[in-house]
This record gives sequence, C-alpha cells and structure tokens, in this order.
Amino acid sequence: MDAESADCKLSWSELKNVVTDLRRQLSSLSTMVPTNVSFRQLHDGRTRIYFLSTPQNGWESTLLFADVPNENPNASLTLQWHCVIESNFPTVSASIRYSREEQLLWERKRLATWGINWYEIHSASGKIVFPANSSLFQCIDNGYSAGPLFPTKLRISTASGAKLNPQICPSNPDLVAYICNQDIWVAHTVSGCNERLTYAHKGGRNLADDPLCAGVPSYVMQEEFSRYQGYWWQPTCALGVYRILYEEIDDGDVKIFCFPSSQSDPSGEVEEFRFPRAGCANSKSYLKLIEFRISDTQQITDIVMLELQFSVNTLFPWTEYIVRAGWTPDSEYIWVQLLDRRQKHLELVLLSLSNFTEVLPMYDEGTNSDIGNPMVQVIYAEESCAWVNVHDLLVFLPGASDNQVQFIWASEETGFRHLYLVTAQLMPYTNGISEPMDHVSLHPKLLQKVALTHGDWEVLAQDIWVDVEREVVYFMGLRETVLEKHLYVVSLRRPGEVRLLTRTGYSYQCDFNDECSMLVTVYSNIENIPACQVFKVTHTDWTVEGVQLTPLGYLLESGPPLNKKYCPDLFTHTIESGHTLYAMVFKPHGFQQGKQYPTILNVYGGPEVQLVSNAFKGMRQLRMHMLAARGYCVVAIDSRGSQHRGIEFESYLRGRMGTVELVDQVEVLKWLASSLGYVDLRRVAIHGWSYGGYLSLMGLVQHPDVFKLAIAGAPVTNWMLYDTGYTERYMDLPENNQQGYDEGSVLNYINKFPEEENRLLIIHGLIDENVHFYHTSQLINSMVKAGKPYQLQIYPNERHSLRHLDASKHYETTLLSFLQNHL
Repeated sequence: MDAESADCKLSWSELKNVVTDLRRQLSSLSTMVPTNVSFRQLHDGRTRIYFLSTPQNGWESTLLFADVPNENPNASLTLQWHCVIESNFPTVSASIRYSREEQLLWERKRLATWGINWYEIHSASGKIVFPANSSLFQCIDNGYSAGPLFPTKLRISTASGAKLNPQICPSNPDLVAYICNQDIWVAHTVSGCNERLTYAHKGGRNLADDPLCAGVPSYVMQEEFSRYQGYWWQPTCALGVYRILYEEIDDGDVKIFCFPSSQSDPSGEVEEFRFPRAGCANSKSYLKLIEFRISDTQQITDIVMLELQFSVNTLFPWTEYIVRAGWTPDSEYIWVQLLDRRQKHLELVLLSLSNFTEVLPMYDEGTNSDIGNPMVQVIYAEESCAWVNVHDLLVFLPGASDNQVQFIWASEETGFRHLYLVTAQLMPYTNGISEPMDHVSLHPKLLQKVALTHGDWEVLAQDIWVDVEREVVYFMGLRETVLEKHLYVVSLRRPGEVRLLTRTGYSYQCDFNDECSMLVTVYSNIENIPACQVFKVTHTDWTVEGVQLTPLGYLLESGPPLNKKYCPDLFTHTIESGHTLYAMVFKPHGFQQGKQYPTILNVYGGPEVQLVSNAFKGMRQLRMHMLAARGYCVVAIDSRGSQHRGIEFESYLRGRMGTVELVDQVEVLKWLASSLGYVDLRRVAIHGWSYGGYLSLMGLVQHPDVFKLAIAGAPVTNWMLYDTGYTERYMDLPENNQQGYDEGSVLNYINKFPEEENRLLIIHGLIDENVHFYHTSQLINSMVKAGKPYQLQIYPNERHSLRHLDASKHYETTLLSFLQNHL
C-alpha cells in the first residue's frame, strides 16, 4: 500500500484486508531479540547462555541456549541456538482457562501471553523452573545432553489455582517456593513433599471478607513501583534452617470496585477488584519471616512463623510503601527501602534477624536480656522537593570493617541520577543487658559518601554490575546523548573517571554474568534492526582503561539494511523556554517532495516514558508504521516531563498534569511543519493510549484549531479516579492540590469539546483494571448531558492492553477507517 492510499476511501472489508496485508508486510520489523539472559559455566569450561526468544519459523517464545567456546574466539562467529525444551512441549493449551491472577500478572509485567515468558535457573545444578499452563515445570540441564529436554510438572499443591512466581532456593535447588491462591507454598522436588507456609488468604468467594495475602505485592507496588516479588529466600542456609522473608498485604481498607467479567468467563458474573484511588486508603504491608528445616526423609518440618518485635510502622510511622526489600549477601541482615506517602522521603534500613520473634515479648524491667539485640538501623536517607524516583541500583559490598557497611547507591540529589559509594557506621554489638531501643538508630551515620559519577546526564535505574575483585562498576547511562543508552565502567579506586565501552551511534541493552567476565549486548539504531553480540571481558591493569572487550561471536547478527521508508527521522528543536526537545517523524511510504500529508501526532506526553531515541523502532511501533504505510505522516515528540532528562525536566508536570504538556507538543509540531514543508497542519489528528489517550482528549479541548481529530485510547479523564502511587507522586494528594486536580480533569472541560460530528473517537477495554472503563463512562455521560458528539469503540474482553489478535486487528481497522473518512 502506498502513500496515495490515504486519499483513497476503502470499505470496511477492504480495510480489514489492508490491516492483514500490512501486518504481513511489516513482519520484517519483528526481530527475535534474546531477552532474560542468564549465564552458566559448564564442566568443560564452556559458557552456556540461556535466553528467551522465538526460534526461526516459531510463533511463541521459548527457552533457548547457545554455547560459547572457551578458546579461539571468533568475532564473526554466529553462535548456534538450541531449544532447551522439546518443541512439542505444550506451553499453550486451548483447554486451559487462564486464571485472573495470571492475566493480571501479565498486565503488570507487560508480558506476552503465549509461550514461556519467564524462567529461573540455578546455575550450580542446572535446574530450570518455569510457569506454563497455570502450573510449574522443571528440567535439569546437566550440560552434556545432546538434545532438548522434556520438562516434568512439579509435584506441587493439589489446590486449585495457578502456581505463580516460582523461586529456587539459592542454597538448595531441591526446594522451590511459589505462590498459589495468594499464599506461599514450598515444594521439595525430589521427595514430592509440599507444604503451605502461610495462611493469610482464606480463598472465599467474598473479596470483602478475605483481605489478606502473603508473598504477593499490592497492585500499586506492581503497577507503579515495578516490584513483582513479595518473598525472598535467605541466600545461605545456616545450621540447617531455611528462611524466607515475605510481605503480608492487608487490603482491608482498600475500596472494592466491580467490573463485568471477561467474555471467556461463562459465568457472566462481575469481577471484584481492590483499587486505591488518589487520596484514598492504600494497602498495608507487614514484613514477616518463615523458618523451616528438612528432615532426614526430605520432608519439610519445624515450620515457624516470625513477626517483627518492632514493626516498621511503629518505628517509621511516616512509611506508606515498602518499595524494595532483600537480604545482604552474607545473610546477616534484611534491608528495606521505605517511602512516605507523598514520595518525597526515602530511607534505607537494615534489620537484624533477631528483630523477628514468634511471640512479641513484654518488655518488663529486667526481662529483656534475651531479646538478641534486634538492631534496626537507617543507613541512608533521601529527600526530594519533587519526588523520589525509586530504582534498583543497590549493591552491598563485602569486606567492610566491623560495625560498618559499604554499598553502592544511586541518588538524584544533584538533579541527575548518579552512583555513590557509601560507607555507613553500624551500632556496636553488645552482649550485656540493654534496653530494646538501644539497638534502634533512626538517623544514618555516614562515614563516607563518594560520587562515582557526575554531570548533567543520567545513570539508568535498572542495572549495575560490580566486579568486587577488581573494584570496578559497570552501568548503563546517557552521558553521550539522551537518545542513546550506553555501557560505561568506573573504578571504585578512581571515582569520577568514567569510560565509555560501547560505540556511539547505537543504543544498547546489556547483561553480565556474575563474575563480570562475559557480556551479552543487544544494540540497534534508528536505521538498523537489533543485533546481539557476546564479549569476553578482560583486564590489562586495574584502571578503567585496562578493561578490554573481546568479541566472541553473535547470538543474533544484524540483518541487511532496511528500506529507508521504515526508518523515521530524528529532529532536535529548542523551544521558547530554552529547553531542547526531540522529535521523530515517520514519512509516508510513498513520499513525494512538495506534497503535504495528513499527519498523526502520536502522543504519550506523561512521565516515565521516552518515545524518541536512536534505537530501532520495530513491532512495538507497529501502528506508527501502519499509518505511514497508509500515507500518513506520523510524528512523536518528547515534551518536558518525559524520562531521562533529570528531575527538573521531569518535574515540569508536577501538580499540573494535563495543563502544560500540549504547549510543547504543539510548538514542536508547528516548527516541524514549517521546517519540513510536508506536514499538513489543516489535517492533524492526535492519537494516544493511556496517558496519551488523556492528552488526546485534552488536545481536542485545548487546541481544537490544531487538531481536527482525536483518537483517545483507554484515557484517564479525572485524576481522582486513578491510583495513589502514580497520581500522588506527580499531583500530590488531592487535599494538597485541589486546584491541580480540577484543572487536570477532562470532565471539567466538556463544554469545550467541539460540536462537529466525527472529531472524537474513544476506545476502551471494558475490563481494564488499570484505567477503569469508569473513566470513559463518566466522560460519555457528561458528553451526552452536554449534547456533544462522539464515537465509542468498546472491547468487552480486553484489559488495558489489547491482547487478542482479533481485537488488535479490529482496532487498527477502526483507526484507519476513522482517519480516512474524517481526516
């Protein structure tokens, strides 16, 4: 289909065929990029790399491996992919009706619903565990097997309900913990012994009477803080005692909402969800500990449930969220990150194991000598005038002297996220009789805090890799340009000396093995589809200049250059405020110089997202490519408030979402039109999903002279209806910013929507549990009362993402039809 197609009116049936044809044509943009990479050293010195991808001629994701030879590195070698699992293993079954818990986990993690989308491997033993078909499966890769393995189902709980989030015990791979029906279970995979460890959830049909769960983070923790883990194995087993730290969630104060059940549910009943709207009660979170032993007959015995003597909420009454938790590598301490409700104050706290007890003691005078010194110590505190961006950049280092702890941490105190080497003092251990509060320190005692990186650029929030022996830290950052993610290294011995390890002109994703001796990197740019290369990491000396990357081969070679019509152009513009903004423009495929084209502004515009970068725009941008193929010019702009530009740039939206974003979008759009000459400003549609759907509505209200049409997908219409974690971070609590909530509500601008027909199309999944359909129903109810025209497309069986192929194709046909008929 060429660019002339935009001016050619097609019937619905013809457009359906166009969508099918375009999906087939655009399949060349789909790449089998390895994800979820793990490393394992084999007996003969080879390194085996495990990853998830889609094998050639396959259609669903599976677990694969490639072996890296231990000698004679060959930079041009293409490493052979092998299936870990037999190809006829049924990862998808038509007879399986997936549980709501599985569906919601896929939504929170943004995972695909077909094939294997997650696995866990125990490197020393080769044991692999993964969820599929609502159950758990295992296999053992001994490193010698010539063919693929056929997994066996774990002998686990016979209780109904999906088995989710399995974790192999680090010190004993025979033990696998998992979640079933909102509680933690553990299985001994050799003896077949299964034990339910927690009894928080009753499993009743009445949600109101069953508010507790164990090992499962709250909705807000998963959706807004990207923590999907609610229990943590102790790294080592001491004296035969296994321990699991876990989080118990009490949703009793969180309001219940009812949605229509999915169409795949034959009961036709409503689904109940707990959802904390802005300003309302959140889930309560409690840290607890389980201890158990393994008998001589490999049975799970001596299960003990322990609770904190000093609860987090007692010592830190300001705490609203436990955003991160885990164990120190030596298993001596539990660490937690605590965040207040307004998300401006965060503390990193160490808890000794003696904080946990079976029975809360009564502290009468003279009876507290066997408390066991339950140390509670704040080792770091963070403040922000905007908000604290929670990250995963925390590594505890071994070898600190007595009564000290040393760790690598990231802070945005300079306005940009950077790495710091922190040394904090711990309270001395005493054996004498003492008061309980003698072992509580609520103020960090920092002995040293050294900036490892600095500058007006950002260290990315997800991964750092520390080579403890050589005292170097590898990390991802944006020092060269905000448009490219690169790998860097810095030495703990020479802080501030940062060395770039990857090539400019590309954007990278990286994974290291535990020893930091091997690296897998996926890289691409705007014109080249992703390639995946393996490198050996060596050192000529202890400095960052001594780090050497030797190519060992490719997991995925870069393909031939794509047709330029699939490659958008990148643009830079300095707006009136003095800020530099970036834009991306997809030309119509049949582009002709001197002609103006109808244009789609594809908008997101909210925080935590960057649309424009020098990375390949593949199937994730399917609809942008589809529109360009149909003869539309497609524009995407990262306005102030977007990600990776520092806290000041991001906080442009603070307290005033929906009132300022479109000023930047329109200014850059008009600049592009005047600079390029082929953007037809008389025919511009604004289209987006979620926050982008919200701004699409606001665009038609605030700039009806600029946007002829708006297509709003799953739009927020009133921030009072959205969740606490996201909304309050950027808008504060409603009681502190009522004006901002009022001005940011689409519902307060109904009279400003145009009177002309066919200018507004709203699209929403009926069972969307993220942006509830109630947002749209409130909007259309107000539109009806005001006599305003609109079109509405509902997908009864879809949540926030359109996951079914038939719904996606119907939506794309609807989009093309609306645009061709009215733009």
